[in-house]
Amino acid sequence: MQDQILSYLQQPGELEKLYRSNKSEFRRAFLTLYPEIQGKDLAEFWHERLSEEPEAISWGSRKEVHWIVLGILAAGILAKIPRIFSVDEEFFYPRNISFIVLPLITAFFAWKNKLPLNTISVLAGITGISLIYINSLPGKDTDTLILACIHLPLILWGLLGAAYSGPDLLNWKNRLSYLRFNGEAAVMSVLIGIGGGLLSAITINLFLLIDVQIEDFLANYVVPFGLPAVPILGVYLTYTNPQLVNKVSPVIAKIFSPLVLVMLVVYLAAIAVTGKDPYNDREFLMLFNVVLIGVIALIFFSVAESSTKKEDHSSVWILLLLSVVTVVVNGVALSAIVFRISEWGITPNRMAVLGGNILILIHLLMITWKLYQTATKKAELEEVGKTIVVYLPIYMLWTAVVVFLFPLMFGFE
Repeated sequence: MQDQILSYLQQPGELEKLYRSNKSEFRRAFLTLYPEIQGKDLAEFWHERLSEEPEAISWGSRKEVHWIVLGILAAGILAKIPRIFSVDEEFFYPRNISFIVLPLITAFFAWKNKLPLNTISVLAGITGISLIYINSLPGKDTDTLILACIHLPLILWGLLGAAYSGPDLLNWKNRLSYLRFNGEAAVMSVLIGIGGGLLSAITINLFLLIDVQIEDFLANYVVPFGLPAVPILGVYLTYTNPQLVNKVSPVIAKIFSPLVLVMLVVYLAAIAVTGKDPYNDREFLMLFNVVLIGVIALIFFSVAESSTKKEDHSSVWILLLLSVVTVVVNGVALSAIVFRISEWGITPNRMAVLGGNILILIHLLMITWKLYQTATKKAELEEVGKTIVVYLPIYMLWTAVVVFLFPLMFGFE
């Protein structure tokens, strides 16, 4: 619909017809497109109109609702495969948990964006090959298998991004929009999850009052469908109602960016004071990298949100300082893994962490430089967003190496 909006910007009557044909999809497409067309008289008129209209919740078209209902049912059935076919749960879930939801959401966006058949075939082919491959790997607790299971969802996430971006996949703005959509869908999913958890707790306790035990029923028949429904509904409601969280997400980014900055500085100081280090403590190094990934995700999300809003100079400086501190954290983690390799040799885990940390460090340095240019008014914040998304395929390439080549390189150990 974005292409139609662009083509009708000089035709008010046609734009009105397009709006009335599907109001929720028009609103979503227009708000996504607005940063590119703001300043034009008709674009400003529609922005004001959409901003002032009552923002009632839209449940989408009947076909969309049918898609989502069928998707939730399919996800629930997939989640129950171990019980239905007596499959070992320890074998099934680590390998297949990402296939329960992500391909279904990918199929939804492929349908909505009317992707050409050859693109759909590529997406389906990669998904099918990944499914067969991960279930063909031997063993249960080998390092290469665990690494493959951890990294495989990133490949499926990349395929979802391709479907979300539509036919114009190479447009970096579509990829930036995908990052922003991920953050907003995560917020929506958390809210739905909290509501579902409260409903379950209330239901269990109400039945306990009449001496009826329903925990097993919920665990066997409700939870397998309810858990996959949370991200599916989160994505769908964010897609059909962008206005629900597009005001919340920037607030979250604005609040947590300075808080995380302070936390990281204090954390680094505490490491120096306590003498705790990631060089000789494997668990501490793992936690260190988890913190690093979380902070990078926050930077990505904050830039994706801020790039569509009026530039806030103080926020840019906070992001710059956060990036600088994160570079320091990454440097510590990278030096620790190099030290561990030099002392105890190469293992699949150490090689995976080393490669990931090197890629992250390079990316962070690029982002930090662009943020510095933005802070000193030598570049626009939009350039930071571009720097983030054009690098994402490199992460996907490394992920594919870990998933498909590491087991062969390390003899499936």
